[in-house]
Amino acid sequence: MSESKSKSLPRLLIVEDDAGLQAQLKWAYDDFDVTIVGDRASAIAALRAEEPPVVTLDLGLPPDPDGTSEGFAVLEEIMAIKPDTKVIVASGHGARESALNAIERGAYDFYQKPVDIEELGLIVRRAHNLHRIEAENRALQARAGDGNTVLGGLITAAPEMVRVARTIERVANTNVSVMLLGASGTGKELLARGLHDASDRKGGAFVAINCAAIPENLLESELFGHEKGAFTGAVKTTEGKIELASGGTLFLDEVGDIPLPLQVKLLRFLQERTIERIGGRKSISVDTRIVCATHQDLEAMIADGRFREDLFYRLAEIVVKIPSLAERPGDATLLAKAFLKRFAREMNPGVKGFAADALAAIDAWKWPGNVRELENRVKRAVIMADGKLVNAADLDLEGAEDDDSQPLNLKSAREQADRRVIRHALARSEGNISNTAKLLGISRPTLYDLLKQYDLHA
Repeated sequence: MSESKSKSLPRLLIVEDDAGLQAQLKWAYDDFDVTIVGDRASAIAALRAEEPPVVTLDLGLPPDPDGTSEGFAVLEEIMAIKPDTKVIVASGHGARESALNAIERGAYDFYQKPVDIEELGLIVRRAHNLHRIEAENRALQARAGDGNTVLGGLITAAPEMVRVARTIERVANTNVSVMLLGASGTGKELLARGLHDASDRKGGAFVAINCAAIPENLLESELFGHEKGAFTGAVKTTEGKIELASGGTLFLDEVGDIPLPLQVKLLRFLQERTIERIGGRKSISVDTRIVCATHQDLEAMIADGRFREDLFYRLAEIVVKIPSLAERPGDATLLAKAFLKRFAREMNPGVKGFAADALAAIDAWKWPGNVRELENRVKRAVIMADGKLVNAADLDLEGAEDDDSQPLNLKSAREQADRRVIRHALARSEGNISNTAKLLGISRPTLYDLLKQYDLHA
């Protein structure tokens, strides 16, 4: 096997002192990068050098081949050095008590000699898969804890939101105009900034303007700028937001609030990529990408004559619909924990986490104000909390009830309930598979089957 191919295979460390069994096991695992050792010192050296995710360990090692003391010593050292290693122990004495003792000390699973190669292979492959999933979970948890995730600081474990992020990443390096549709507080500006940072325009400016927050008579000047003396109070020439974002990205939030006369001027810019400042007489070429957002129904506004159809199609070359927080099961808990960590550090270091009733209330609440509402409630709760744990009363969510609306089809209702509960449990346990299974009252293999069945990712 070539060195490059060997390095691409999953690593497996076999700790076995029987030369015949060593050869048999190495032959059985030709789809692994196998290292075989026969004593404690070699096992620990290989663990440090190779960092294998899975180890098969014979408890009967020299100098105690007829006992288990040396095998347990190896297990304890592995757990101390690299506790995420999946150790599968074997005992040649048929001593089930020893195997169970090993599980209590951190071993992943056990098998009895004589070895059934096929059965052991299934255990090894399942252990590798579990190690990979748990590593992904830890990475997700670390990103959530730092506020750094797939796109623009987005914290999510919901497939609905991951798809949104992937779509935005896919179009980031094009120059198409992107329209983000979603309710207030869903993170549209965060996603727009993420799009900018993922694009080849990230070296340019990201400029944001809320079109609903600026009086109609001032919005044109804000967008297009003005020349000195163009109107009373124009004491100097001022560049508009479109010009300031040249080479970068302009985010137009609440684009549905742009008045019709100004929509015509914005359309001309999108068609010609030139602008004229108020009071100016020359065209200025501007290379600005437009990303816009709204919570309004622009198609209904077009039908009512309040929004230009030609402008809509210029702005909506790519339309991305942002799910509400209620449509992202489990995300409220992830986000709440991230907000609590940040606000506690800034305002109340004594607060360490959420009480059980707070987590239940967060899961049950509909979050009509979406992420913005959640952030504000957690901020208030951290300030008001008297103890180490924020409770439901601190969040002002006492008595929150779950949504009892369910589809009439029983199969669909069961699947929907399963998905929701599994995702809540994953979020509650911060992605830990074992704790998730305990919360759900099922075994780890059953949880893996459900994750696969429903195409969920821990």
